[in-house]
Amino acid sequence: MTNVTVTVVGLGAMGLPMATNLARTFHVRGVDVQEARLELGREAGLEVHTDAPEAARGADVVLLAVRNQHQLEAALFGEKGVADELAAGATVILTSTVGIDAIAAVRPGLAERGIHLVDAPVSGGPARAGEGDLLVTVGADDAAWEAGHPVLDEMASTLYRVGDEAGKGQAMKTVNQLLCGIHIVAAGEAMALAGKMGLNQNEALEALMSGAASSFMLGDRGPRILQAYDETPAEVKSRLDIFVKDMGIVVNAARRAGIGVPLAAAAEQTYLHGLTLGLGAADDSSVIRTVTPEDPAGEGNSERSDG
Repeated sequence: MTNVTVTVVGLGAMGLPMATNLARTFHVRGVDVQEARLELGREAGLEVHTDAPEAARGADVVLLAVRNQHQLEAALFGEKGVADELAAGATVILTSTVGIDAIAAVRPGLAERGIHLVDAPVSGGPARAGEGDLLVTVGADDAAWEAGHPVLDEMASTLYRVGDEAGKGQAMKTVNQLLCGIHIVAAGEAMALAGKMGLNQNEALEALMSGAASSFMLGDRGPRILQAYDETPAEVKSRLDIFVKDMGIVVNAARRAGIGVPLAAAAEQTYLHGLTLGLGAADDSSVIRTVTPEDPAGEGNSERSDG
């Protein structure tokens, strides 16, 4: 399908591996403003651009990997927006977690231009994105679903169409982030307690992952949680401030739905506390430092064995 052109706007932690994976099947143009990301894109075989409208011109599909509603609106309709460069019948696939309000804000402008909108937030992290192994939950009408399906198939190992309108994908991702956000905080608290009680944290993590307390987030974040106090901390795979945004979306959605989500609200406050500690750009596994600012396993103890 090299005759299909996909423009990926945003070559960040998720955008670049998604673009690299899609380039195995499609002609992919990558857009970013940072030269370092563009160079990585070049090395991956992408056609790279700094100008989004230029990169979107003539594209069949534009895939957006943006951080929030503001970036979404700017990417589509701002001074450097791509919407006016797309022909009627082109497709926009939104892979980000931005909330249902953001979908409502951009859907009319795309519809009046005859552009399909596929609401397809992704889960799985950068490594899985590079392998086309993501979980993708999609809200799209029949025409948009049909138009976006070939690209979605290459991105996802698990693809769910959760509704026949844009916004349903965001709704499903909101539920997903409620659980993920709480689980990461719980993992941080558990590892902090293990350290404070004098347990070898590596052994504690291994034992927990062998029993009923195991979870994907404990297994994925646990090893990085144990690097949170190291001189060279864990690789940033998902920034802590992303969960500040996501838990805000969760709590606001619950308020609108008229239900209380006390665990999600507590998790949101924990991530906000992380911001006050200067951890916004750190990996979200550093949330353990909101529980115990000092290393609960002892100064510089790489074995994580003493409390």
